[in-house]
Amino acid sequence: MNWVIELKNEVLNGKLIDKDEALSLVDAPLEILCDCADEIREKICNNNFDLCSIVNGKSGKCSENCKFCAQSSFYYTDAAYYPLLAEDEIISLAKNNIENGIFRYSIVTSGKKLNKKELEYMCNVIKKILADFDTKICASFGLLDEDEFRYIKDAGIVRIHNNLETSRNNFANICTTHTYDDKINSIKAAKRAGLEVCSGGIMGLGETYEDRIDMALDLRELGIKSVPINMLNAISGTPFENNKKLTIDDMRRIVAIYRFILPDASIRLAGGRGLLEDKGKSCFKSGANSAISGNLLTTSGITIKDDIEMIKDLGYVPGLIDYK
Repeated sequence: MNWVIELKNEVLNGKLIDKDEALSLVDAPLEILCDCADEIREKICNNNFDLCSIVNGKSGKCSENCKFCAQSSFYYTDAAYYPLLAEDEIISLAKNNIENGIFRYSIVTSGKKLNKKELEYMCNVIKKILADFDTKICASFGLLDEDEFRYIKDAGIVRIHNNLETSRNNFANICTTHTYDDKINSIKAAKRAGLEVCSGGIMGLGETYEDRIDMALDLRELGIKSVPINMLNAISGTPFENNKKLTIDDMRRIVAIYRFILPDASIRLAGGRGLLEDKGKSCFKSGANSAISGNLLTTSGITIKDDIEMIKDLGYVPGLIDYK
């Protein structure tokens, strides 16, 4: 018990913990670990809580073989297929989110990357949103290069999303159509272009705690300040359809360890949160301080109204947290 508290105090004094110290937290008493992580969160990040929403701007028939994904063309699932959404629908969804109290809106598209024509289309839509609404636009348009990132930044996008998904060591067990280094190189290109980066991963892919910690350390080295933590929603028809569902306590421990490793980040509960009996409430008392609200890409989420009520009840202040 005392060593967890001592490590917490060292983090509060500016220490960046190493891998062995992070691994020691795997066996720490859960309640003490979570209380310490929440104290780190409160003292370093205050009680600000960043809510965002996402829209599936292009769905299905993805060329990549990520084993968790319903949209991969390699697997037979019930995921919808459609090309880029119509301009008026994307704008309408943005308006609806803003009216419901969310001011960070991310457009996510399937596929390895959008082509030039698709990028031009999306950037024109984004310019129209920003002309009419006071919001932050994020995007997940695939493994773009630096020039492409500069192009979308000029359109008004402030942050891109590119999950590492898992550790370098485990990545080939998850996907073989692109590499971990493809991800890293694209993230670095986005940062060179002046964009913020949101990057995290999915828990429950068969990874070890060492894999989880290795990914967190890579995120720290990359300077990532918005870190989505997804819990696998095992989709029928994918290779991971029978993976064991993680528990609330599993997710609390993961979130708490990530807070120790990434003390000043927005640790964002994302996909799979709706599978938790408490919708993530206990994780928001274990170090997490951000969430994706509303419906997700191929699964239902939690309503914005319910999320705002929950985070206010926990003493958080909903709003934007901006990082570079």
